[in-house]
Amino acid sequence: MKSIEVKDLSLSFGTVEVLKKLNIDIGEGEFLVLLGPSGCGKSTLLNCIAGLLDVSGGQIFINGKNVTWAEPKDRGIGMVFQSYALYPQMTVRGNLSFGLKNQKVPKAEIEERILRVAEILQIGELLNRKPAALSGGQRQRVAIGRALVRDVDVFLFDEPLSNLDAKLRSELRVELKRLHNRLNNTMVYVTHDQIEALTLADRIAIMRDGVIQQLADPNTIYNRPTNLYVASFLGSPAMSFLTGEITKKGKVFTFDNTQIQLANYSGENDTLNDGPATLGVRPEHVTVHSKAIKGKTVKAKVELYEPMGSESLMWLDVEGQTISVLVKSEDVREKGSTAYLSFELSKASLFDKQSETRL
Repeated sequence: MKSIEVKDLSLSFGTVEVLKKLNIDIGEGEFLVLLGPSGCGKSTLLNCIAGLLDVSGGQIFINGKNVTWAEPKDRGIGMVFQSYALYPQMTVRGNLSFGLKNQKVPKAEIEERILRVAEILQIGELLNRKPAALSGGQRQRVAIGRALVRDVDVFLFDEPLSNLDAKLRSELRVELKRLHNRLNNTMVYVTHDQIEALTLADRIAIMRDGVIQQLADPNTIYNRPTNLYVASFLGSPAMSFLTGEITKKGKVFTFDNTQIQLANYSGENDTLNDGPATLGVRPEHVTVHSKAIKGKTVKAKVELYEPMGSESLMWLDVEGQTISVLVKSEDVREKGSTAYLSFELSKASLFDKQSETRL
């Protein structure tokens, strides 16, 4: 069953198109992440679903009801913003109950909902404190709790963890995942953080300039990006790219004096056409060898490396182009030394030079 349907949704401010005929179906109980850089339209789309912005065209349905022009309070949603937006003069209990009191919910039911949410978010001992006496993580839990007490089917999150430090972000990511597993409500989550997207989402919608570039599960987007933009945006460390051309009837990728055999490449079509292309490969899908293996390795020169704890990111020069490789920290080689690289082509991506779509 579809929980949210967005049909041909458009939004313009004057002559500027912010959202361009977007179509998304979000299933009941699904955790969908809207991912993209600042200005791509992800928060704008969330605000349209919430009813905080009037759309220029298209329709929005929530649980089968057309809410395109409905007030936010009538859409059956709970929303958590980037800022905590807590009332400083009220206790945690007061913040949680404020919206319910305005809706004339009976006192006994309000208390029941507050205690239930406090237990889920582990903030029971904080109910009588004011926001000034809470840490950033505790305030964000309260902000999430204020949405949860509404007892709705759809929750919208607008970068709720962006104001927290790295440790707290990691902790609350886990808590949000547990929360979704426990409640099984539909959740739409906006972020520019790809780690949040990959760890939280059932599906990810990657946006650019008001258009959804790819909508799929995290594994599909990571391993089979639909275009060069998606490939370059998702992944940490980022994917490396080599510019060259497909030759010998789709059997070889060539750049300068280097050739890479494409026999194991898993593409979108049965055959590859010769022509200019870009080869993208993730750092963990490259192996470093001490000696050349005829027909299987390419020669490279070590430029620098970045220590990352148990692993290091090694940067190498291949015929004037740069590529990164993820290696064990004890395997790092001297700067300026020669290394030989082989590629796991079954997990690589070739992109058409002109259209930038995956081949």
